Amino acid sequence: MEDNEIKDYFVTKNGITFAGTHLIIDMWGVDRLDDIAYMEEILKKCTESAKATLLHIHLHHFTPSMGVTGVAVLAESHISLHTWPECGFAAFDIFMCGDAEPHNAIPILKEMLKPEKIDIKEELRGITSNK
Repeated sequence: MEDNEIKDYFVTKNGITFAGTHLIIDMWGVDRLDDIAYMEEILKKCTESAKATLLHIHLHHFTPSMGVTGVAVLAESHISLHTWPECGFAAFDIFMCGDAEPHNAIPILKEMLKPEKIDIKEELRGITSNK
């Protein structure tokens, strides 16, 4: 893809042009993972801190004492979550393009969920050039 063909939400950082940053976050030793209202609050705060534009949140509660799964649909892409309260485990995927700052969501997740252990992987999606 030529530079003049790159669409408006591709970014260039450190000489690399790409569609967006995808963070894969696994957390263990977490409480309140069955609290759907709290999960919605977390998604809203993560979106705000990342300077992203919230379009819609859809969450599903499997039973009153079980996990939550859902997504915050953003103009810049999405944040998804899946929780296993019985294991104290939560998985978040944060994929954002444009000027959004997905790394800003990490301190929010740490503060609100207080994980005993956290694993974060980063993938640059849609790399078009690497200078």
